[in-house]
Amino acid sequence: MTGLGETTAMLVRLRKASPLASGPGDVALTRTEDFGSNPGQLTMLSYRPERLPLKAPLVVVLHGCTQSAEAYAVNAGWTALADRFGFMVLAPQQSASNNPNRCFNWFSPADVRRGEGEAASIAAMVSHAVRTHDLDANRVFITGLSAGGAMAAAMLAVYPDLFAGGAVIAGIPYGVAANVQQAMGVMGRADGRSQTALGALVPRRTDGGDFPRLTIWHGDADGVVRAGNADDLAQQWTALHGLPSAPHRVQPLPFGLRSIWCSADGDTALELNVVRGLGHGTPLSTKGPHDVGKVAPYMLEAGVSSSLEIARFWKIDAPRAAGDVSPSRSLEPAPTPAPDPIEPASLGQEVMKALGQVPPSVQDVIAKALRGAGLLK
Repeated sequence: MTGLGETTAMLVRLRKASPLASGPGDVALTRTEDFGSNPGQLTMLSYRPERLPLKAPLVVVLHGCTQSAEAYAVNAGWTALADRFGFMVLAPQQSASNNPNRCFNWFSPADVRRGEGEAASIAAMVSHAVRTHDLDANRVFITGLSAGGAMAAAMLAVYPDLFAGGAVIAGIPYGVAANVQQAMGVMGRADGRSQTALGALVPRRTDGGDFPRLTIWHGDADGVVRAGNADDLAQQWTALHGLPSAPHRVQPLPFGLRSIWCSADGDTALELNVVRGLGHGTPLSTKGPHDVGKVAPYMLEAGVSSSLEIARFWKIDAPRAAGDVSPSRSLEPAPTPAPDPIEPASLGQEVMKALGQVPPSVQDVIAKALRGAGLLK
């Protein structure tokens, strides 16, 4: 007769094998205590896929207010995409001691100048990650939501040499606020300065290099950070790239409108995506078989995965090769293969088979429960 303990253990094994068991909570980020200079007093968290390819890209992900770095990196789908495409994720964490709502202080001049405050801490994390994990320094990218988006814009403005591209979601241009009151004002109405004036807020590059490519995402129903901020950010970036104020083309898409500005070589230097009906948050697509991410506060189902679209814009969306891997991983034993997933419809049948000589009355109770859960026909 199958004992209750054995049956319980079997149920746990089946649950782990079932696709219902997988989810964002299964991913844990690694904390790095000593990554170098940390004037902004931030915490470094990162996610490195198993068998990371040699010279892999790095994606820096900045969370929004009240969020945690780990929850945002997972719920936005970045850790899943890191597994799929073969890049590393760096997720700086803000603290309540820096900001009561755990917002990055994008409006504080002391935190968004090169070599100072939170900006310097993030830059130190990037350098440490690239050096320690032998990543491709020419393929470092940064994205963020809301306050994290505004901080991503700040990092692109003051550390353009660190990044090949950026993505700002529901964010704000660099330099339009210098304190909390100004920040709240800009969030509610946008700054509205001219293209030239917005561009002048960004320090000039003295090394002769170009500013990174940028993709902007914003909901036209955002009541927290008005969509006019996306227009201002686009104008700021056209000034930095020496592009005209008007886009070269506008594409109607199922989710809204995409405005595109092209560089002299015809490549897209800047794009602005306005998502129809979207409020304040990261647009997700979670219902398709290849979708990533999870709906949560400020993580909104919109029928389009901004994270996947951003990876495509950065050109890091090719499935990773099965060949060379980073030396630090290549000598490790291969992970134990996961058991073949069990379809929910057959999960109940497996349970019933394992019950053995359990009295019929008990089997009837278990079968009824499985049918109620949709696990037995």
